[in-house]
Amino acid sequence: MTAFQGFQRGAIRFLIENQERNSKPWFESHRSMYDSLLLDPFRQLIREMTPAMMAIDPEFDMKPAISRTISRIYRDTRFTKEKSLFRDTMWLVIRRLGQDWKTSVPAFYFEIMPKGYRYGMGFYQASREVMDRFREGIDAKPQQFKKAVQFLEESDRFTLNGDLYKRRLPCEHAGGIQNWYQRKSFYLSCERDHDDILYSPRLVEDLIDGFEILGPLYRFIVTV
Repeated sequence: MTAFQGFQRGAIRFLIENQERNSKPWFESHRSMYDSLLLDPFRQLIREMTPAMMAIDPEFDMKPAISRTISRIYRDTRFTKEKSLFRDTMWLVIRRLGQDWKTSVPAFYFEIMPKGYRYGMGFYQASREVMDRFREGIDAKPQQFKKAVQFLEESDRFTLNGDLYKRRLPCEHAGGIQNWYQRKSFYLSCERDHDDILYSPRLVEDLIDGFEILGPLYRFIVTV
């Protein structure tokens, strides 16, 4: 089994050209490039991250397969105004099997794009019920929550993102907790330009290190 060596620089060029051509025949004639530049490295990356991710949550689905942990390159055009056949991005999502990572449980992610790459943890769009339980968890264990998010004060590696309620929700907590309490949904993201790490085996270590930093917050969320 081949170890992860980093992405090749041609991977980004392939994503851009494939979307620009917008042609199933062209993609099929270049499928071997898709496999070698994108699909195989994503599979290798997931395999090498598996022990560390299972230590964060043994219920994670770590099967390196499309539509399980790896995104499809084909775009679903049924529910969007964007009708191009292919995406110009590709990503992996690590979540618990059988649960809706978009609304119900947080997920870890890594994504490559034409202008850079990013990784982090959170929700695509958490449901109101999930966020209500999250706020109840903060109310019940404010000190544990503060400890879980202390990394944001110690480093600028991750940023907190997500829409805020226009009408302020009642909150007894001061300081940084307010910033979390007022979220409709949230995710944490580390965003970078294409750099040497992306194109080297060091990406595995970098992702694992970042995800372990986010681990205590992830465990706080899933327990509440």
